[in-house]
Amino acid sequence: MDLVKKIAIPVAAIVAFLAFWEFIVWVNGWPNFKMASPSDLPPAFARYAGLFVEMGWQTLWRTVAGLCLAVLFGTLLGMAMGFSKIARDALYPLLVGFNAVPKATLVPVIALIFIGQHDFNTVLMAFLISFFPIAVSVGIGLSTLEPEYRDILRSLGASKFTIFRKIALPKTLPEFFGALKVSVTLAFIGTNLVEIVPPHGRGLGALFKSGETNGDYPLMFAVLIALAVLGIVLYYAVVALEQIFAGWAERPGG
Repeated sequence: MDLVKKIAIPVAAIVAFLAFWEFIVWVNGWPNFKMASPSDLPPAFARYAGLFVEMGWQTLWRTVAGLCLAVLFGTLLGMAMGFSKIARDALYPLLVGFNAVPKATLVPVIALIFIGQHDFNTVLMAFLISFFPIAVSVGIGLSTLEPEYRDILRSLGASKFTIFRKIALPKTLPEFFGALKVSVTLAFIGTNLVEIVPPHGRGLGALFKSGETNGDYPLMFAVLIALAVLGIVLYYAVVALEQIFAGWAERPGG
C-alpha cells in the first residue's frame, strides 16, 4: 500500500501539472509557436524519436560522469575540511567564491582552453557546477561530529579508520545524500550549458538549440520535458541508493 501511494501521488501531481499547463494554453489561445501545450509534444517525440534516444543518451552519460567526479572530489574535499580546521578555514572562502561565479560565464573559457574536447568540456562543467553541495555537506557533517564519541572509541583502542567507519561515515550519510539530490539537478544544468553552445552539436541541449534555430517550439518544449524526465529518473536512483545505505535515518511517517 505504501509503495502504491509513493508512486500514485507523484504521478497524480505530474498529471495535474500537465492538465493545468494545457488549460492555461487553451484559455489564452496561444499558438504553439508562442507556447506549446502538452498535446503538441507527442507528435514532436514521435517525429524525432531516434534523435531523442541518441541525444538523451549523450546528455545522460555526460551528466552521470560529471556527477561521479563531483561525488569523488566533493567527498575528498569535504573530508579534508571536516577533519582539519586549517583546511576548512582555507578552503571555504575559495569554494564560496567559486560557487558565486555564474557558471555560464565559464563555458566560453573552458571551450577556449580545451578546444575540440566536447565530451570533456561537458563532463567538466557538470562536475564544476555540482561538487559544491557535496563538499560542504560532508565537511559540515564531519566537523560537527560529537567529540565524546571519538574519545570513547580512542580510549578503547580504535584506529582513526575505525572511528571514521563506525561513527563519522554513518553520521554524514544523510547529509551526503541530501546534497547529492541537489547535485543531480545541478549536473544536468552544467551539461546543458555546454551542449547549447556550438559547435558541440550533441546532447539534448543541442537538440533544443536546433528547435530554437528552426522555430520548432514543440520540439523545444519536448526537449525540456525529456530533460525533466531524465532528472527525475536520476533523482530517484539517488533515492534508491539512499534507502540502501541510509534508510535508517528516515523518520517514520516522514
